[in-house]
Amino acid sequence: MAASPLPLALLDLAPITAGQAARESFEASVAVARAAERSGYRRVWYAEHHNMPSIASSATSVLIGYIAARTDTIRLGAGGIMLPNHSPLVIAEQFGTLATLFPGRIDLGLGRAPGSDQNTMLALRRDPTSADSFPQDVLELQGYLSGKTRVPGVQAVPRAPEVVPLYILGSSLFGAQLAAQLGLPYAFASHFAPAHLHQAVEIYRETFQPSAQLEQPYVIAGANVFAAEDHDEAVRQMTVAYRARTRAMISRGAVGTNFTDAEIDAFLASPNGRQLAAMTKYTAAGTPEEVRAYLEDFAASCGADEVIVAHYASEIDDRVRSVELTGEAVLKAA
Repeated sequence: MAASPLPLALLDLAPITAGQAARESFEASVAVARAAERSGYRRVWYAEHHNMPSIASSATSVLIGYIAARTDTIRLGAGGIMLPNHSPLVIAEQFGTLATLFPGRIDLGLGRAPGSDQNTMLALRRDPTSADSFPQDVLELQGYLSGKTRVPGVQAVPRAPEVVPLYILGSSLFGAQLAAQLGLPYAFASHFAPAHLHQAVEIYRETFQPSAQLEQPYVIAGANVFAAEDHDEAVRQMTVAYRARTRAMISRGAVGTNFTDAEIDAFLASPNGRQLAAMTKYTAAGTPEEVRAYLEDFAASCGADEVIVAHYASEIDDRVRSVELTGEAVLKAA
């Protein structure tokens, strides 16, 4: 009897590539979501970041609504909303609205990081201690979404007939412990913070307490993917994309700085650069068969029930094709 295929999800940061306008980025995200939908991916998530010229997903709930109106069946959500940046009531209203407009299709992943730098955090009116109340804020939000408010006399309107499912996002042991305590699915950001993946998953599974939302622990782990018909082409796309990523990260705040490929490669070979390169430890680059084998081994090694993949090819046609090839190889392999 054939085994069930590994469930796949997609993480889209709505990247703004060199020479591209934000509007073009949004249209690219529509194309990527449609490719994921027809390829059988389970969901597409968008991440909240601020003050990053290369990422257009800052107004995450607005983007989810835009994509939902241009797709038909695939689940869409936040991976994640950085809850300490917001009032739980406002997020409940936003996602209650989304779930009312697009029933059965909306997820809500929650993180506690700023998704920004220190000055941007202050511009968001976020107090440096905001993250301390993250567990209480999750419970308050959960109360609004379920119609069991924890704040007397306050309800989130509109509230969808269904309860929007919550996911705890993390890159440390804190998120694993909280997700286990609350009985919520846990998504680990191993696509850019791989260090504690295995330990966090182990703690989550060992300490999980069943809840109304979830009876058994459920783990989503992140990986990066560059899939192409030809192995060398996939590696080329990875090299171009990771050089651009490195260039954007080290140029932040230095407008006009333009590092050559040779300078970027030299930096990545340096001690500081190796630390940056280590962030993308979990990357599959190759043919569809090579990518499938990598992702299946990756999921088995960390006990993931689902893998959320980020396709980072700089050219949108390559990104869409990577989404399609990965879906065909993984989801239709069984």
